[in-house]
Amino acid sequence: MRGAGGLARRAVLAGLVLARPARGQDAPADPPLPDPAPAPPAPPRLAPEGAPVAPSLPEAGPPAPPGMEALPSGAVRLRLASERLDPAVEQALRALGARLAALPAGRVTVEAQVAGPADDVSTARRASLARAQAVKAALVAGGLDATRIDLRPLGRLAAGADLVDVLPPGVASANGGARGR
Repeated sequence: MRGAGGLARRAVLAGLVLARPARGQDAPADPPLPDPAPAPPAPPRLAPEGAPVAPSLPEAGPPAPPGMEALPSGAVRLRLASERLDPAVEQALRALGARLAALPAGRVTVEAQVAGPADDVSTARRASLARAQAVKAALVAGGLDATRIDLRPLGRLAAGADLVDVLPPGVASANGGARGR
Protein backbone atom coordinates (compact mmCIF):
# COMPACT_ATOMS: atom_id res chain seq x y z
CA MET A 1 0.00 0.00 0.00
CA ARG A 2 2.77 2.22 0.70
CA GLY A 3 4.08 1.97 -2.79
CA ALA A 4 0.72 2.83 -4.31
CA GLY A 5 0.46 6.09 -2.30
CA GLY A 6 3.92 7.15 -3.35
CA LEU A 7 3.17 6.34 -6.95
CA ALA A 8 -0.03 8.38 -6.80
CA ARG A 9 1.83 11.34 -5.42
CA ARG A 10 4.40 11.17 -8.18
CA ALA A 11 1.69 11.08 -10.77
CA VAL A 12 0.00 14.15 -9.32
CA LEU A 13 3.29 16.06 -9.18
CA ALA A 14 4.20 15.05 -12.72
CA GLY A 15 0.78 16.23 -13.88
CA LEU A 16 1.27 19.60 -12.27
CA VAL A 17 4.71 20.06 -13.76
CA LEU A 18 3.64 19.02 -17.24
CA ALA A 19 0.46 21.10 -17.14
CA ARG A 20 2.43 24.32 -16.61
CA PRO A 21 3.74 25.96 -19.81
CA ALA A 22 7.48 26.15 -20.16
CA ARG A 23 9.23 29.47 -19.89
CA GLY A 24 9.05 31.50 -23.09
CA GLN A 25 6.32 29.25 -24.52
CA ASP A 26 2.73 30.37 -24.38
CA ALA A 27 3.55 32.75 -21.54
CA PRO A 28 1.54 35.95 -21.55
CA ALA A 29 3.50 38.89 -23.04
CA ASP A 30 4.59 41.72 -20.79
CA PRO A 31 2.06 44.56 -20.74
CA PRO A 32 2.94 47.42 -23.12
CA LEU A 33 4.84 50.36 -21.63
CA PRO A 34 2.93 53.63 -21.24
CA ASP A 35 3.70 56.52 -23.55
CA PRO A 36 6.51 58.77 -22.31
CA ALA A 37 5.50 61.93 -20.45
CA PRO A 38 5.26 65.10 -22.55
CA ALA A 39 8.11 67.58 -22.39
CA PRO A 40 7.72 70.32 -19.76
CA PRO A 41 6.54 73.69 -21.04
CA ALA A 42 9.10 76.39 -21.76
CA PRO A 43 9.66 78.86 -18.90
CA PRO A 44 7.65 82.06 -19.22
CA ARG A 45 9.40 85.17 -20.50
CA LEU A 46 8.68 87.97 -18.10
CA ALA A 47 10.28 90.77 -20.05
CA PRO A 48 11.73 90.97 -23.54
CA GLU A 49 15.50 90.69 -23.81
CA GLY A 50 17.16 94.05 -23.28
CA ALA A 51 14.01 95.66 -21.88
CA PRO A 52 14.67 98.28 -19.20
CA VAL A 53 13.95 97.15 -15.67
CA ALA A 54 13.21 100.64 -14.39
CA PRO A 55 10.24 102.50 -15.81
CA SER A 56 11.08 105.17 -18.29
CA LEU A 57 9.84 108.65 -17.66
CA PRO A 58 7.16 109.79 -20.07
CA GLU A 59 8.40 111.73 -23.08
CA ALA A 60 5.74 114.38 -22.81
CA GLY A 61 3.24 114.84 -20.09
CA PRO A 62 2.41 117.00 -17.16
CA PRO A 63 5.47 118.43 -15.46
CA ALA A 64 6.42 117.06 -12.07
CA PRO A 65 4.83 118.97 -9.22
CA PRO A 66 7.01 121.30 -7.14
CA GLY A 67 9.23 119.37 -4.76
CA MET A 68 9.40 116.29 -6.98
CA GLU A 69 12.16 115.54 -9.49
CA ALA A 70 13.44 112.65 -11.57
CA LEU A 71 17.09 111.84 -10.92
CA PRO A 72 19.48 110.71 -13.69
CA SER A 73 19.79 107.30 -11.99
CA GLY A 74 16.08 106.60 -12.57
CA ALA A 75 15.02 107.37 -9.01
CA VAL A 76 12.39 109.95 -8.09
CA ARG A 77 13.23 112.42 -5.33
CA LEU A 78 10.66 114.21 -3.19
CA ARG A 79 11.32 117.11 -0.88
CA LEU A 80 8.91 116.57 2.01
CA ALA A 81 8.85 118.59 5.20
CA SER A 82 6.23 116.32 6.82
CA GLU A 83 4.31 113.09 6.21
CA ARG A 84 1.39 115.01 4.69
CA LEU A 85 1.53 114.88 0.90
CA ASP A 86 0.46 117.76 -1.31
CA PRO A 87 -2.46 116.61 -3.54
CA ALA A 88 -0.39 117.20 -6.72
CA VAL A 89 2.50 115.13 -5.32
CA GLU A 90 0.10 112.39 -4.23
CA GLN A 91 -1.42 112.26 -7.73
CA ALA A 92 2.05 112.08 -9.32
CA LEU A 93 3.00 109.25 -6.92
CA ARG A 94 -0.17 107.35 -7.87
CA ALA A 95 0.81 107.63 -11.54
CA LEU A 96 4.31 106.44 -10.68
CA GLY A 97 2.80 103.52 -8.74
CA ALA A 98 0.78 102.52 -11.80
CA ARG A 99 3.93 102.58 -13.99
CA LEU A 100 5.90 100.56 -11.44
CA ALA A 101 3.05 98.04 -11.12
CA ALA A 102 3.31 97.42 -14.87
CA LEU A 103 6.86 96.11 -14.45
CA PRO A 104 6.92 92.30 -14.49
CA ALA A 105 9.01 91.93 -11.33
CA GLY A 106 11.31 93.66 -8.90
CA ARG A 107 11.11 95.49 -5.63
CA VAL A 108 10.76 99.23 -5.11
CA THR A 109 12.66 100.89 -2.26
CA VAL A 110 11.46 104.05 -0.53
CA GLU A 111 14.30 105.76 1.37
CA ALA A 112 13.41 108.64 3.65
CA GLN A 113 15.63 111.02 5.59
CA VAL A 114 14.88 114.07 7.69
CA ALA A 115 16.70 117.29 8.56
CA GLY A 116 16.14 117.02 12.29
CA PRO A 117 16.15 116.76 15.15
CA ALA A 118 19.89 116.23 15.24
CA ASP A 119 19.98 115.34 18.94
CA ASP A 120 17.22 112.67 18.96
CA VAL A 121 17.92 109.67 16.72
CA SER A 122 14.67 107.92 17.62
CA THR A 123 12.46 110.87 16.72
CA ALA A 124 14.30 111.41 13.45
CA ARG A 125 13.92 107.73 12.53
CA ARG A 126 10.19 107.77 13.35
CA ALA A 127 9.66 110.95 11.31
CA SER A 128 11.45 109.43 8.31
CA LEU A 129 9.37 106.25 8.68
CA ALA A 130 6.15 108.28 8.66
CA ARG A 131 7.19 110.02 5.43
CA ALA A 132 8.17 106.71 3.80
CA GLN A 133 4.81 105.22 4.78
CA ALA A 134 2.92 108.16 3.27
CA VAL A 135 4.79 107.72 -0.03
CA LYS A 136 4.16 103.96 0.07
CA ALA A 137 0.43 104.54 0.58
CA ALA A 138 0.30 106.76 -2.52
CA LEU A 139 2.20 104.18 -4.61
CA VAL A 140 -0.17 101.42 -3.43
CA ALA A 141 -3.16 103.66 -4.30
CA GLY A 142 -1.75 103.76 -7.84
CA GLY A 143 -1.83 99.96 -8.10
CA LEU A 144 1.63 98.86 -6.94
CA ASP A 145 1.42 95.79 -4.69
CA ALA A 146 2.40 96.71 -1.13
CA THR A 147 4.51 93.55 -0.82
CA ARG A 148 6.84 94.84 -3.55
CA ILE A 149 7.76 97.99 -1.58
CA ASP A 150 10.63 98.12 0.92
CA LEU A 151 10.87 101.07 3.33
CA ARG A 152 14.21 102.41 4.58
CA PRO A 153 13.71 105.10 7.21
CA LEU A 154 17.22 106.52 7.45
CA GLY A 155 16.51 109.11 10.12
CA ARG A 156 18.86 112.10 10.01
CA LEU A 157 21.93 111.78 7.81
CA ALA A 158 24.95 114.06 7.74
CA ALA A 159 23.45 116.12 4.92
CA GLY A 160 20.45 116.97 7.11
CA ALA A 161 17.87 117.11 4.30
CA ASP A 162 14.15 116.40 4.16
CA LEU A 163 14.16 113.95 1.23
CA VAL A 164 12.36 110.80 0.14
CA ASP A 165 13.79 108.78 -2.76
CA VAL A 166 11.69 106.23 -4.65
CA LEU A 167 14.09 103.67 -6.16
CA PRO A 168 12.63 101.47 -8.92
CA PRO A 169 13.95 97.91 -9.33
CA GLY A 170 17.60 97.88 -10.35
CA VAL A 171 18.36 101.44 -9.21
CA ALA A 172 21.04 101.73 -6.53
CA SER A 173 20.72 103.95 -3.51
CA ALA A 174 22.56 107.26 -3.42
CA ASN A 175 22.72 106.77 0.37
CA GLY A 176 24.96 103.71 0.34
CA GLY A 177 26.89 104.98 3.32
CA ALA A 178 23.77 104.89 5.49
CA ARG A 179 23.42 101.07 5.23
CA GLY A 180 25.71 100.30 8.14
CA ARG A 181 23.79 102.46 10.60
